[in-house]
Amino acid sequence: MPTLNLPLRGRVALVTGANTGIGLVTARVLAERGAHLFVTCRNAATGAAAVEQIRSGSGNPQVEALSMDLADFASVRACAHAFLARELPLHILVNNAGLGGKSGLTASGFELAFGVNHMGHFLFTQLLLERLKRSAPARIVTVASRAHFRAAGLDWEALRQGTRSRTGIDEYCNSKLANVLFSAELGRRLQGSGVSTYAVHPGVVASDVWRAVPWPIRPLMKLGMISTEEGAATSLHCATAPELATASGLYYDKCRPRTPSALALDAALAAQLWQRSEAWAEREAGAR
Repeated sequence: MPTLNLPLRGRVALVTGANTGIGLVTARVLAERGAHLFVTCRNAATGAAAVEQIRSGSGNPQVEALSMDLADFASVRACAHAFLARELPLHILVNNAGLGGKSGLTASGFELAFGVNHMGHFLFTQLLLERLKRSAPARIVTVASRAHFRAAGLDWEALRQGTRSRTGIDEYCNSKLANVLFSAELGRRLQGSGVSTYAVHPGVVASDVWRAVPWPIRPLMKLGMISTEEGAATSLHCATAPELATASGLYYDKCRPRTPSALALDAALAAQLWQRSEAWAEREAGAR
């Protein structure tokens, strides 16, 4: 690759859920720009396939996989520790992985969408936070969704129970509200650290996030959705655009800052979510 086309050379980036969809596109573009890239996948086989695809598509051999299941705190901790053991800096963290339209309870005892989309990423980010601070300037991009506008609020008891709605869409919306609240609160807590945070709406993307939606409904849902390349644009913009270096804690849509929902702007709710998430993670660690 020509040297002039490597603006991220010497930078280390990590993208969760990078084996399909916008995560794969985001990872490939970061690799194309010269980043030393780590991708997380739920198992070694999909990770190896993703690495090969990203390496061949970008021409960058510095691509590595880590195994992580965001539904399982033990797996999240193991993945974070594996990365930290490499003693590398971390300049870009993209919390991309997610699911929607699926019901259940995570291995760590959370409603499935909330547990994967928020709690797994909350814990992972916490475990990597000191490394990000030491690597500053650094950025944390969390893939949220405009679906957070449809969230009714966070029922703390329901978040520790199995999915209640028939489709799982209500719970998905609540998990995306949690993503926006988390990113905003993280931005407040990191003020002056050199680490910036961004929550993004990727667009309504025809990706594997909807893999659990039943077949007769899934093809209809994807009609009119944008491509994964279009969907990755805002994540990449927030992860790399020089003009965003001093911005933090905002919500982005189509590569521009947008005003999120009234609930997402509630700083007291964001602080409460942080405190509860932190206590849940610590309680799980203490129980092991």
